[in-house]
Amino acid sequence: MSYIGTPPSNAFTSLLKQDFSTSATTGYTLDHAVNNANDIALFINFVRQEPTAGYAASGTSLVLTSATASSDDMYCVYLGQALQTVNPANASVGTAQLADDAVTKAKTSDLLYPAFEAYLSADQSISDDTWTKVNIDTEVFDSDSKFASYKFTPGVAGKYFIYASVLIETAGGHEYNLGQTGLYKNGSLFKTNRLDPEGASVLAANVPIQAVVTANDTDYFELFAYMDRTSGGTINIKTSTQSTYFGAYRIGD
Repeated sequence: MSYIGTPPSNAFTSLLKQDFSTSATTGYTLDHAVNNANDIALFINFVRQEPTAGYAASGTSLVLTSATASSDDMYCVYLGQALQTVNPANASVGTAQLADDAVTKAKTSDLLYPAFEAYLSADQSISDDTWTKVNIDTEVFDSDSKFASYKFTPGVAGKYFIYASVLIETAGGHEYNLGQTGLYKNGSLFKTNRLDPEGASVLAANVPIQAVVTANDTDYFELFAYMDRTSGGTINIKTSTQSTYFGAYRIGD
């Protein structure tokens, strides 16, 4: 729709106010140009003046019908001028009001943190047929210092994507029956993945695990490994940034 005069302000705007230093005069200067007296609301000593009868306005010129005194309080409100954009009320904006490209990666980056990734820096010997904590000790990154003492304590409630992998190897040519990777939550087995050779002659198992978990501000997570070998011999978790690692990042509330 077209308008004659100053276009009106619309949603989520507040009107601009101007205070005047008064003196014994009828002429004042407006900070913003107007079309006529109806574009402003003028108040003298907190009494609104009648447009045209009490004052005239055009451009930046304001002329009063009667002179003011230096003790008078005078201000105007620009009826067609916006002072600033103000925040809409909570829960008043829906997805229909958002442009397709309005939400950028920078606006959602907080969802990805805290985040970390770490790996095993030296081979670790473990016992047969026993769940053993993997001593993940070398950080690749740790955004909020939430990984320490081989465990991840997010400290921020939400949903997290946790991923890990363990390379378990038997020494001396001894085969194994079952290799497993376990995710522990608050000291108890929570999620597992297993590699069963099903009778094949296999000496090592590389077992990955992934899970979406819900955590409160005190929950913590640890990585464990398990191997059941067929006969004697040492079992080692092998050091590798690509095969024995542990990581996580936040994906939502």
